[in-house]
Amino acid sequence: MTGRLQLGPFGGGVTARREGAIIRPMPKRIRTRARTSSRSKPRKAKPALTARSADPRLLYEAAVQCPEAEIAFVNGWFRKVRQRPARRVREDFCASAKVACEFVRSHRDNTAVGLDLDAPILAWAKEHSVDALPEAARSRVTLLRRNVASPGKGADKGFDAVLAFNFSYWVFKTRATLLAYFKTVRASLAKDGIFFLDIYGGYESFTAQEERRRCKGFTYVWDQVSYDPISAAYLCRIHFEFRDGTKIRNAFEYDWRLWTIPEVRELLAEAGFKESVVHWEGDTAKGEGNGIFRPSTKGEDCASFIAYITAHK
Repeated sequence: MTGRLQLGPFGGGVTARREGAIIRPMPKRIRTRARTSSRSKPRKAKPALTARSADPRLLYEAAVQCPEAEIAFVNGWFRKVRQRPARRVREDFCASAKVACEFVRSHRDNTAVGLDLDAPILAWAKEHSVDALPEAARSRVTLLRRNVASPGKGADKGFDAVLAFNFSYWVFKTRATLLAYFKTVRASLAKDGIFFLDIYGGYESFTAQEERRRCKGFTYVWDQVSYDPISAAYLCRIHFEFRDGTKIRNAFEYDWRLWTIPEVRELLAEAGFKESVVHWEGDTAKGEGNGIFRPSTKGEDCASFIAYITAHK
């Protein structure tokens, strides 16, 4: 799969099965024509986005996130493997908590806990994500300012699934710290729980480069600033550019280690997980990712890829 990366963590579909694959739905654009009459007033055009007026968190969500797809994957794989639905999840490094909220939205019996250390972003998540849920669903989401390495009471056991998406676990830069986190996750899971992670790579991931992608009203810029092959230290940033020429530079910055799939799987096994599965994305006719993730034992030597890893307790 040689599709271009659409990255950067701040990340109602339908999950289908096809020969063991989980189909991750892609965002749908639905075009509707507004009804007008002689008495109706024309809609006012929204003001153009600028660096001064735009909220970087909303730009990030528009450019990168698709919580419906993430939860469709989680629900689909959990049910396939465990023959029952997941009902309680924890979203680690939750930031805006969009994924936790989407899980709660997907079924009236679902509950979610979101963990993050950043108090301002948790306040933002409460206002923009939790409060956007139907009133009856809001109480089923709990946001906690906690360290994922030591989640504490109310967040440390009995979860059907723990989610670590948008590569945020790369903040752990040594084997010892990542192993300790994986052991904490395993202890937090129910006896048949599953740990869900995503990962990206490919030979372009080791190269300092910028990628621009046009979105509605702005341009999203993924900036791989530097990579150190000795330590695997990896610095990435997100910038936004606008039609009026203004820019938001360094809207988000990520100081990571670039982990590989074999390293992550070896640490998951060392942490005590019975097995881990790599879900590799298929291709379109143009060689781009098609959103269909199949359990795979061999990948493709491509410029870039995004994959899922599931670890079964």
